Amino acid sequence: MYQHSLQYRVLYADTDQMGYVYHGNYPKLYEAGRNEAIRALGLSYKELESIGIWMPVTQMEFKLLRPAFYDEVLTIITSIQVLPETKLNFYTEVYSQEDKLLNAGKISLAFVDANTKKSSAAPQVLLEKLLPYFTS
Repeated sequence: MYQHSLQYRVLYADTDQMGYVYHGNYPKLYEAGRNEAIRALGLSYKELESIGIWMPVTQMEFKLLRPAFYDEVLTIITSIQVLPETKLNFYTEVYSQEDKLLNAGKISLAFVDANTKKSSAAPQVLLEKLLPYFTS
């Protein structure tokens, strides 16, 4: 399993009138976690696009358990629990400063050939970066 941790300080613009992080902003935090998890592997979405691979989100589900607040430092833990084939599943947990689980979710991204606009297998360059985390 591959796992990455990211610290994020909640901006005032992230909150709603009640002072909570607005529920519609969590996908943005999940995206930040995904981007930095891939970057920590030594890749970027931009590099994958440059070799002709697009990765659109195909499914998103998350459960809100507790609110997060302005100026709080959150920990976003993003994991890949299974080597990807034609889609990549990211599992995300967001924790408060007090290390309480605030929400958790799963985001699925498909691999699409940018030229044909058709489903594609996981790119070899990504598999090579992930493989060490999945061998005993």
